[in-house]
Amino acid sequence: MMNNPHLIRDYLVPGKRVHLVGIGGVSMCPLAEVLRGKGLTVQGSDMTESDTVKHLRSLGIQVAIGHNAENLGDCDFVVRTAAVHDSNPEIAGAVARGIPVYERAQAWGAIMQHYPNALCVSGTHGKTTTTSMCTHIFMAAQADPTVMIGGTLPLLHSGYRVGHGDTIILESCEYCNSFLYFYPTVAVILNVEEDHLDFFKDLNDIEHSFHKFAELVPNAGFVIANADNQGAMDSVAGLEHPVFTFGLEHPADCTAVNLCDVDGAPSFDVMVKGKTYAHVTLHVYGHHNILNALAAASAAYVLGIPGKAVEEGLAAFTGAGRRFERKGTCNGADIYDDYAHHPDELHALLTTARTLGYRRLIVAFQPHTYTRTAKLFDRFVEELKLADVAVLAEIYAAREQNTLGISSSDLCRNIPGSIYCSTLEKTAEELRKLAQPGDLILTVGAGDIYRAGEKILDKD
Repeated sequence: MMNNPHLIRDYLVPGKRVHLVGIGGVSMCPLAEVLRGKGLTVQGSDMTESDTVKHLRSLGIQVAIGHNAENLGDCDFVVRTAAVHDSNPEIAGAVARGIPVYERAQAWGAIMQHYPNALCVSGTHGKTTTTSMCTHIFMAAQADPTVMIGGTLPLLHSGYRVGHGDTIILESCEYCNSFLYFYPTVAVILNVEEDHLDFFKDLNDIEHSFHKFAELVPNAGFVIANADNQGAMDSVAGLEHPVFTFGLEHPADCTAVNLCDVDGAPSFDVMVKGKTYAHVTLHVYGHHNILNALAAASAAYVLGIPGKAVEEGLAAFTGAGRRFERKGTCNGADIYDDYAHHPDELHALLTTARTLGYRRLIVAFQPHTYTRTAKLFDRFVEELKLADVAVLAEIYAAREQNTLGISSSDLCRNIPGSIYCSTLEKTAEELRKLAQPGDLILTVGAGDIYRAGEKILDKD
């Protein structure tokens, strides 16, 4: 952590020049636009050209490709993502010149202090979907929220929006304790499981961080937790602040009753403290999405949003980008893409996919990071056995180097009938050969596996 003499809010004033390292990222791009809207001069750098970079340039924001200390120019301060380390030449250059360096989460934390309602959605899984559901609800209520989501939401045509209402809705990530820089007035904890074990020691360490996150909520705010998830409940145990709970299997303040299927998707009444709050019909599948919807409804309830907006908002929600997103067909097979990159997420995705009536379930999985693959290896093996055919793309390195000597081929040797592909091109070729009418093909992972699915789409 940089030893900065001033709080970041001292720099968030018109006329200051900020340099964003990794400006093309999913939460850095909206940050760039928000800071620009506040009158700052914004510039930045990213490793690759992208549509996001093009968009930022169209707004007059200078973006350099590649990281070099010379990119800093005459900036007043620097903001970086959690994946950018002290050894990065721009960070090292800023430190050498005495330019203060702040974390992305610190910037968002300072921004949210200007909103009476800061709704922060946390959890090991389901953050993007639940944040998107909250966005739909608050938009239906005409609350004009500011939003930051770690993915694309069709309603917004992006992963963010800058509103003029009194509410900001943010996906809140625990990695590197980023969410501890936030100032939530409503903290949602969807679930707490083992993940990011390149940073956290173990599950107890993770639960400790979520507990500290919940402690950030002021007395007049709300902590919302999943009564069905042991990790979430352990995280809020001993909290002085009252906890508002949601769940299906355990007693909770907010629950679903009269649950039934409508064309395969769940429909139910949302009950809050014994009274009907809303009747919801979802257009996304799975038990996990019922819980996500209850979490979003709970957040809406405590902030005084009418049940009608919950009904309208969730009825219009068809999923966030890369969350069981339909991409097209290949040889009569339906191609879907999903961001799942943890065994629990894989389990929810594949068990739900199994109920949809397809002849075969073909899963092209790209593990995300070497450390996660190694530490959760046996669980990945078990979940991938749920597929009729598992196609294993090579591990997506993200921020890591392969110091463990691990490969997707190691997973493949433990999964009967699975196929290892060393490149995305080979993955796409294998999927094209496998695809038959009646098949569901899922491209799954937090890296660039979606490109394999896109390569094989039938073009009309």
